[in-house]
Amino acid sequence: MKKFLLLTDFSSNARHAAEYGYHLAKQIQANVLLCNIVTIPAETPHSAMLVWPMDNPDNLMEGSTDELKKLKNHLKQKDKEGFEPIIHLINEEGLVADRVNDIVNGNHIDMVVMGTHGSSGLSTFLLGNHARFMIDSATKPLLLVPHTAKQKPVKKIGYATDFTNKKEDLAAIYALIPLAKLLNSEILVIHIQDKKKPSPSLKKWLDEFLIEISNKANYPGIYYRIVEKANTEYGLDWLCEFGQIDMLAMLHRPKNFLSSLISGSHTQKMARHIQIPLLVIPSNVMYSIDE
Repeated sequence: MKKFLLLTDFSSNARHAAEYGYHLAKQIQANVLLCNIVTIPAETPHSAMLVWPMDNPDNLMEGSTDELKKLKNHLKQKDKEGFEPIIHLINEEGLVADRVNDIVNGNHIDMVVMGTHGSSGLSTFLLGNHARFMIDSATKPLLLVPHTAKQKPVKKIGYATDFTNKKEDLAAIYALIPLAKLLNSEILVIHIQDKKKPSPSLKKWLDEFLIEISNKANYPGIYYRIVEKANTEYGLDWLCEFGQIDMLAMLHRPKNFLSSLISGSHTQKMARHIQIPLLVIPSNVMYSIDE
């Protein structure tokens, strides 16, 4: 991880997410692109980013640039100890998801960081049509930061999965390893199931699975836990509240349980309990072990 894209709409939640992303960048010595995308209201009525009042486009862009400079100064003044990321400003106009992917592809971004909106944390973000498109169209890991997330060292990353596609889960865990190494954090692989007892074959496969990963990646800090709950939503509720993890990571692919959470009826209930960042890993992200 060497470059983060921090998206902001200058709201309090977005400001908090930018602070969290900057703090994370300091930990792994990554540079930062601080970005606002000015969106025309008629084009995206459900945008999760700020919709500016109708005005002269030049005035809007100038105002956005001024706000970006203020936020940059705030971040640089917040913590002067240790590594200081280089902060570049990006101020553009257009549809958020489209412009984000253009910026990601043109600047070799490793991770996109943005805040969640609404008093219920992730609920408003995940239920918005615009946000679903952001998740669905992501080509790099997308870190969603709720306003309750604390700026502290990430010592344990939880990777939640149902293991319906073991090959993709393996690739996703490999994608997490470079970040975990830089943060010196553990990876806890969590399998959520509704059975009372895991089958011996599953436990045997998990043991072999993690040994294979640890050996190939030369990273011993990977463990697993089986969480027995009535359904995935309740399992994630419990995990985020009592699992002692600092970040939750999930692979996003069509028809997996992250997709069902985005559109499911239990999303709002689950979101109220999430106080840690959610790292969405797109299914097309592949890392070699040596990265």
